[in-house]
Amino acid sequence: MSEKPKTRIAQASADRVEVRGRDLAGDLMGRLTFTDHFCLLLTGDEPTEEQRYFLDVLLVAIAEHGMMPTNVAARMTLAADPGSLQGAVAAGILGAGPVLLGTAEECARLLETAQVEVAAGADPAEAAAGLADDFHSTGARMPGFGHPVHRPVDPRAERILELADARGVSGPHVFLARLLREAVADAWGKPLVMNVSLPIAAVMLDLGFSPDAVKAVPILARTAGLLAHLSEEQREPLGFHMAHAAEESVEYE
Repeated sequence: MSEKPKTRIAQASADRVEVRGRDLAGDLMGRLTFTDHFCLLLTGDEPTEEQRYFLDVLLVAIAEHGMMPTNVAARMTLAADPGSLQGAVAAGILGAGPVLLGTAEECARLLETAQVEVAAGADPAEAAAGLADDFHSTGARMPGFGHPVHRPVDPRAERILELADARGVSGPHVFLARLLREAVADAWGKPLVMNVSLPIAAVMLDLGFSPDAVKAVPILARTAGLLAHLSEEQREPLGFHMAHAAEESVEYE
C-alpha cells in the first residue's frame, strides 16, 4: 500500500491550528510579524534578524511601481465585475511575469550557477563575464538588467545594495551581482541599468534563501500593491476610463 501524500505546512482540528509544527493561536499570534510568518510558511523556519529585516526591505521595494499593466488589468477586471475583488487581484497576478514583475528567480539561478563555478575554482570576474558573453552572443536579454523608466540607475536596486553593505550581509552573490554589472557593460559596449531584480536575488541568496523562494517575494509584494489600487478603484473608478482610452488609441483596419 502506498503512503499517503504529506504536507508539512499546516493542519487544522476542532480546537487547534498548527503551522509548521507550531500552535498558531497559542504561539505564533501576537509573537510573529506577518513577515516572520511569511518566512516560516515559505521555508519552515522563523527568520533570523537579518532575514526579517531584508524581507521587509524587499517587500517594500517592489510592492508598487505606478500604473503598470498588472494594475491596469486588475482595475479593469474590477470595473467589469465590481463584486469580484479576488478575481481582480488574480487578474493582476496572472500578468506578473518576467516582463513586468521582474526576473528575480532567473537572476537567482544565474547567480547560483556562477557561484558553483567560483566554488569549483573559477575566477569570479571570469564567471560573470562568461555569463554576460553567453547572453550577448545569443541576442538574449540579460536578466536583471534594463528598465523602461529608471536611467541611469534603478534607485531601488542601489538602495538594496547600500543596505546590504551597511548591515554586513553582502556576500558572494552580491559580489557576483556587482561583477555582472561590469561584465554586462563590457559585453554590450555600454552600461546597462541593473534593475531591482538582481539585488533582490543576490541578497536573498546571501541570506540563505533558496532560488525557489525568491519569486515569492515580488508576488506577495505586488499583491499588496494590487489591493491598494483596487481599494482606490472602488472609491475613484478608473477602469472604464482606461478601457475607453485604449479604444481611442487603436486604429482598426
